[in-house]
Amino acid sequence: MFYYLNGILAHKEPGFAVLDCGGVGYRLTVSQNTLAALDRTSVRSDKVKLYTYMAVREDDIELFGFYTFEELDTFKLLIGVSGIGPKAAMGVLSAFTPDGLARAVCTEDVKAIAKSNGVGAKGAARIVLELKDKMSYAGGEEPQTPSTTAAQPAAPSAGLAEAAEALVALGYARSEVNAVLSKLNTAGLSSGEIIRAALAQFMKG
Repeated sequence: MFYYLNGILAHKEPGFAVLDCGGVGYRLTVSQNTLAALDRTSVRSDKVKLYTYMAVREDDIELFGFYTFEELDTFKLLIGVSGIGPKAAMGVLSAFTPDGLARAVCTEDVKAIAKSNGVGAKGAARIVLELKDKMSYAGGEEPQTPSTTAAQPAAPSAGLAEAAEALVALGYARSEVNAVLSKLNTAGLSSGEIIRAALAQFMKG
């Protein structure tokens, strides 16, 4: 219904902002990143602009605001993940910029995503599984974390351990997970590839 709103920042609190557009105050649920951007913009300009998404439920209508179109696009991807609703998606976008989330997804950093408010390990695993093929990280080189700077020979075992934890988070019993993983040739595979191979085996029964 609304593509964006352009108005005066009339009020803000953690989690939401109110834009006065022609005398009408619109309450928008926003991420912490958008809230910080609004603070910076309102210092320089009388008006601010937010892209919007309207969530309509049986008992409520909620308007979400995003400082950039990239953040809105990432929000739409997140709510398309099974088990991730608008509130959890905003929790992720408060913890990550769109580019930062893309990097976390592409590097399968489930632990980092799981720290987002309202997500948890199970939700983070689903985000990585369902969005890895839909997101790309185009940023420059960044310092790697200790886990990614480990010697290459250790990568397969690290990926196997991450895959096992992700599968358990998805609801499979650890004994079942271990049994399926023991049958797979995981040499040289990333944790995401191992997870997909294991899920294929589970689906075969």
